Order: sequence, then structure tokens, then C-alpha cells
Amino acid sequence: MNIKGILAVLLALVLVSCNYSIKNTDKKHVTFATLKGPSSMGMIKMIDSLANAESNELKVEILNEPIQVRKLVIDGTADFAVLPTTMAAIMYNKGLDYKLVAIPVWGTLYLFGSDTTIRSWSDLKGKKVNVMAKGMTPDVLFRYLLEKNGISPGKDITLDYSFPTHIDLANAVAAGQATLGVISEPLVSLVMQRNKEVYPIFDLNREWGNALNIPIAQTALIVKKSLIEKNPQLVEQVVSCYRSSSQWVNCYPDSAAELIVKYGILPNVEVAQCAIPRSNMKFVRARSEIERIGEYLAIFYQMNPEIIGGKVPDENFYY
Repeated sequence: MNIKGILAVLLALVLVSCNYSIKNTDKKHVTFATLKGPSSMGMIKMIDSLANAESNELKVEILNEPIQVRKLVIDGTADFAVLPTTMAAIMYNKGLDYKLVAIPVWGTLYLFGSDTTIRSWSDLKGKKVNVMAKGMTPDVLFRYLLEKNGISPGKDITLDYSFPTHIDLANAVAAGQATLGVISEPLVSLVMQRNKEVYPIFDLNREWGNALNIPIAQTALIVKKSLIEKNPQLVEQVVSCYRSSSQWVNCYPDSAAELIVKYGILPNVEVAQCAIPRSNMKFVRARSEIERIGEYLAIFYQMNPEIIGGKVPDENFYY
């Protein structure tokens, strides 16, 4: 048996040992709020196993927008939640009862479109690029990379915020209403299927790593501090199952793609198969990456302090 085969066997054993019948000693349902996209894609084996378990007390809610997850965090409905790391920092700095457990997704942003003249960053001078949500993570990250590559936003390049959400912007690029856009997976794969003239121009995750030598700690898994204190075994069980599920998705993308379609996260298997390798799903415990996560948040603080709640979170942010 080769190395890949051995790894597949070991992963299968891990998944068998992961108990998906989540039980809470308080006899209450535990709510896990996640996002429709790479976050729920990485959880898909866990989601499917929970759906087929004889009994479990973990309810997974798959939501379309981070603002919907934020609402469940603010009102305390979510026991576990996946949302942008910058938003998680805001929740912590506001004094909400949550800690950062892991980073499950490490950058999904791409500059893509139908402009075939762009080969380097300097080729962007004089161009118009559509970006959604001014002042939010994609906008700040792209602005930072422009500046690192000697391009002044608003002077050398036009940033257009006409399309307020990722979906609006993706539809505009697919319809030819926007030539260049900063969009995340899996919308990149969806648009490419709809419009064969559209392609990824810059992998912003790779560009960020080249410029800063740190990864994009884009998405955070947070958990209620009170749940950690009350039932740490439950927390570790859920964390272990999420990690195992993420490993399974990367190891078996074809099978994962079928489940991703089954649970309505993406419309077809072809898109899911294309999106999985570009979604950078790698479940890593936050405690092991405090320095790099802190560096990532510090850059956003420098660009716009309010995007992380006015300060870089201290070590009590991490679990």
C-alpha cells in the first residue's frame, strides 16, 4: 500500500472513531451556526453524519451571510459559530461570551474576470475593479495588496462598490456587467461555469502569503466561553468531528462534492469539485497559531481599526 492509501485508511479510522451522535449533558440542543460556502463545505461529512445519526443534540444552521451568523452570536443563540475572523475579533472586543477555537478556512479570495490584458499588478493601473462591502475584509485586504504592489487605490485604480454583496457581484461578473471583481470561492467556480470567458487572474491568498509570509486567517470558529466551562468534553467532541470532516473533504473531494450538492450548499457536483481545492479548507486550532492570527488582525487594525473592534484581541481571545 502506498503512502496515500495508508493516509486514507488512517483517516477512515479517525472518522469511525468520531462520535457524531452529539449529546449535551444539559439535555438542551446545541446550535452550530455556519456559513453557506467553504465553512459548511468543510463540515459536510459531519453534517451528513449528524443527519443520519439515531440521536443527537447538535443543530447545524447553514446561513447565507455573516451578518446572519453575527445576529445569532449577539443574541446568544449560537453555541458554536463560523464567521469572518475580523468579525470574531469585534465580538470579543465587545465583551461577548465567545472564544476563538480554530481557523477552518485559510483564504478564499480571488481577483477574477474577463480582462485578458492583466499579467501583473502593474497592469491594473487605470482599470476598474468591483469590490463588495467597502471597509469589510475583502475590500481592506485587496487595498492592502494594491499598496504593497505600488498601486494607490483611488488614484491609480478605480474601486467600484456598486454591487453590495458577493452574490450581486458574482452575478454581475457572470453577466458581463463587471469586467473585474474580487470574489471568494465557491462563487468563483459558479461564475466560471456560467461564463466560460471568466477566469481567476490573481489568487489573492497566494499573493498575500508572498507579500507578508503569513496566511490569510480568514474564517473563525468561535464557541461560547460558558459552554467551554460547563461542558469541555462536548466542545472537544464537536471540534474533533469538524476537523475530521475537513480532512475527509480534502481527501475525498468527489464524494464530498456529492454531499455538498445534497445539502444545497452548491447547485451541482462540477462546481463543488472545482471549488474544493481552491477553498483552502484546513482545520487548525487557534492556540497553535496565536502569533500568525495576531499578525493578520494587526494588519487590518493598521488599515481600519474598527474592522476588528478597535484593538487586536489579547491572548484571552484564544481557546
